[in-house]
Amino acid sequence: MGKIISVCIPKGGVGKTTTAVNLSASLAVAEKKTLLIDADPFGASAIALGFTTNKIKAGISDVFNHTKSIHYAIHNTDLKYLNFIPANINSIKLDEKFAKSSENRLILRNSLKIIRNHYDYIIIDCPPVLSGITNNALNTSDSILVPVKCGHLSLEAVDKLFNYVNWIRDTSNPKISIEGIVFTMYEKNSKVTEISEKELKLKYKQYMLNSVIPSSSLLNEATFYGKPLCLYKIDSIGALAYLDLAYEIISKNEKIN
Repeated sequence: MGKIISVCIPKGGVGKTTTAVNLSASLAVAEKKTLLIDADPFGASAIALGFTTNKIKAGISDVFNHTKSIHYAIHNTDLKYLNFIPANINSIKLDEKFAKSSENRLILRNSLKIIRNHYDYIIIDCPPVLSGITNNALNTSDSILVPVKCGHLSLEAVDKLFNYVNWIRDTSNPKISIEGIVFTMYEKNSKVTEISEKELKLKYKQYMLNSVIPSSSLLNEATFYGKPLCLYKIDSIGALAYLDLAYEIISKNEKIN
């Protein structure tokens, strides 16, 4: 049965979508059957994978609104082992309809039951809010990967997320765990990095992953070409860092199993 991991933190600008896309691609490079679900209405994962509106036949919003099946919403990508379900929200009306249907916190869990056995990993790119579709995602997820950019506001967002996860455990998904915390846009030897690392290790040392994603302009550059970094420049430090993260997650889960 495929493991479902939500990439989630209630803070924008920390590399959440970049991490969801490049981790999924790196898992696929490792020949793990992977499904990436874009649960963020903004649809940034689709942009990062080169999916323009004319290439999208259906998305997770159509599944939530019961107009298309989840099988129909699955798209192939340039990577053999990576499938993708876009958000497919391209109007205010659809956004409002999606938000309303997301109030049913079990709809995603029920939808994924019929396909999760086809994958080794299902990665969900969540919006930077703790409600609606994020509630759906966390109620169906086995674990949460927390991307953190060094800085005071990001640290506060981690605290907020952990409190929310405790509430999810108490109310609806007692088995959800923390896959790990990963530093993104990492700048070595800066004062902010030093303080952030110290603070996070004081509170959440047991959740800190060894992999670190360095700051790299190539990650943004690859998005312009609609490719994950492993297809744009496989030998770059960013691509290698995400491959390290993928292998760390694979190794961690193989030990558990």
